[in-house]
Amino acid sequence: MKAARSGTKDGLERTKIAVMRKVSFLQRKDQLGNEDDAGYLDVAVSEVKHPPPQLSPMPEGLTSHQVVRRHILGSIIQSERSYLESLRRILQEYHRPLMEADPRILSPRKIRPIFYRIREITQCHSMFQIALASRVAEWDSTEKIGDLFVASFSKSMVLDVYSDYVNNFTNAMALIKKACMSKPAFLEFLKKKQASSVDRITLYGLMVKPIQRFPQFILLLQDMLKNTPKGHVDRLPLQLALTELEVLAEKLNEQKRVADQIAETQQLARSVSDRLLSKQLNSEQGSLVLCETLIETVYGERGQVLKSKERKVFLFDDVLICANINVKGPPDISSLVPVGPKYTIKWSAPLQQVQVVEVGQEGSQSKDTLFQQSGAKRPSGTFTSGRAILGPPRLYQELQELQHDLSVVEEVTLLVGTLEGTYQNLNTTVAQDWCLALQRLIRIKEEQIQSANKCRLRLQVPGRPDKSGRPVSFMVVFNTPNPLSKISWVNRLHLAKIALREENSPGWLCGEDEGKTTAPFWYPLLACHMSVFATKSTERKVILLLLEHSPTEHDSSNSLIS
Repeated sequence: MKAARSGTKDGLERTKIAVMRKVSFLQRKDQLGNEDDAGYLDVAVSEVKHPPPQLSPMPEGLTSHQVVRRHILGSIIQSERSYLESLRRILQEYHRPLMEADPRILSPRKIRPIFYRIREITQCHSMFQIALASRVAEWDSTEKIGDLFVASFSKSMVLDVYSDYVNNFTNAMALIKKACMSKPAFLEFLKKKQASSVDRITLYGLMVKPIQRFPQFILLLQDMLKNTPKGHVDRLPLQLALTELEVLAEKLNEQKRVADQIAETQQLARSVSDRLLSKQLNSEQGSLVLCETLIETVYGERGQVLKSKERKVFLFDDVLICANINVKGPPDISSLVPVGPKYTIKWSAPLQQVQVVEVGQEGSQSKDTLFQQSGAKRPSGTFTSGRAILGPPRLYQELQELQHDLSVVEEVTLLVGTLEGTYQNLNTTVAQDWCLALQRLIRIKEEQIQSANKCRLRLQVPGRPDKSGRPVSFMVVFNTPNPLSKISWVNRLHLAKIALREENSPGWLCGEDEGKTTAPFWYPLLACHMSVFATKSTERKVILLLLEHSPTEHDSSNSLIS
């Protein structure tokens, strides 16, 4: 095309016609085996002209802080050298042999997404190593390195390259796993490469290092900052560098979490036998609000734990799904790359029919509701007339029994005080000791109830109606990893149910998102509304809107009410 422009007008027209007809000699860039560089320029870095950073021998007369800072600088040099060597190993020992293999082990179309952005990351750190070598050479006179990290890793290009790599990492591992299962030659290639390497590290072990790189930098710079005295020329640059790297690492971690959740949702959708639910999971309309591995616990009649098992719980904007986790895979493949879990749905329920039940709230449930578990045993928290409350809710029942006994003992104490005679083990002092003992037991029981509520998520979930058509529900108990996780689940369930109300459909509008079909979940949700009338002096009618939104998300001032 460029030659046609510089030539005759007839030549340009012929080239345009050839492009429209897709003539074979006009191949696209990706057909030639080149990666999409997106503005990236591959520059060869010669170690002869730019040798790796080398710290000079330690001079005499250094303070303790200066000695420690030199040791930390040496750790930074060694860590970066090892990291850059790992990146080059990926390109030289895996990417290049796969691209040049004859006969082909994998097609270039499958190789490119596996090693996506590795070259760009290598180039970024090659440039950083050159700058680091220059700074190390003058360390004894400057003792400054924080500004180098700011200059090297605050660029938008670094964030873009690493973001692309992190977002693609789950997909790359899935492609490697699939290729191992479908291409025996590729599996054998990976085994041979691992066996021939000195450290026996796998391809996965090399490719996970870019995800771990910035947390390693943060730890090293934190140590450097701790040993940098106040007033030192490097203290403020180190603080700025830590801020930049922490923000960058947080963004990458969030992107990795979202990418993993999308992959898990796709894996879940493949295991669904219900066509309607599978279509719902594969559609872009439904969004994943939260997913986490929780421990489901089943209790016996005396409140003892009968069994506990890990479940993956998915909270979508309109459905709650509990899935079994199966992490088994072929041993020869799982030793090279994480196989990842497979999910089979245990139960799913419309979100509007799911209720959070705290310990002690069982009495507020409808007595007409029949509770049963899909199995032979009743779950924790189930109750029917004439039976005791089971599992952790039994704590609340035991508390009520202790409170009843305390009131009776207090009455007995008063009656004992009216006795005319003296009797062994029947006096006011003994009765008061009974009261104190019961009060101690009540405090212990209250602490147990409080502890049970902190990490225990109890959900009342609808089941299939019984033979008579009555609604049937069952109680499930999940143990969350920590109290904050339980709070997050309760809040997200509450907000997701509010979002399903008619007044919140189709959703709120935001100026910056105009033109998008799906309103983000975290915009303010209308909880309720009421009319407020002003005085007669004004003709305005004020409508008070009570808004609820997640405290960690966007502020309601960003929304546009129409």
